[in-house]
Amino acid sequence: MSDPLDLRAMQRSAGNYPLQAFEFVRGGLEHTVKMIHGDSERESDENRHVSGQQLCLGIKDFAIHQYGLLAKTVLKSWSIHETADFGRIVFAMIDAGLMRKTDEDSLADFVNVFDFDEAFGDLSMSR
Repeated sequence: MSDPLDLRAMQRSAGNYPLQAFEFVRGGLEHTVKMIHGDSERESDENRHVSGQQLCLGIKDFAIHQYGLLAKTVLKSWSIHETADFGRIVFAMIDAGLMRKTDEDSLADFVNVFDFDEAFGDLSMSR
């Protein structure tokens, strides 16, 4: 991600999300992989794969851990309003060579995984 032209192209292909959103999704991927597969880094990438739905749920957990009650506000400031936004960011990163996918993975895997209002609405009630 060092070439600014590639970053701008990646941003445009996803819908002009800010770079912080890409960094956040990448962190969410690391969080999700650890959540599902544990800390072992000796497994191959194929053995550490997560689905789009798993990634969305992991990103939700990551957002709550990172930002608490402000999670929805932070995501909204990055123009992330629904789980499909995560998918657009992921697939732009895949196209840029920063992530990989399997033949079974698709953008549709990220659509309507959860409702943002329900997931981030009133976090004080879930603690």
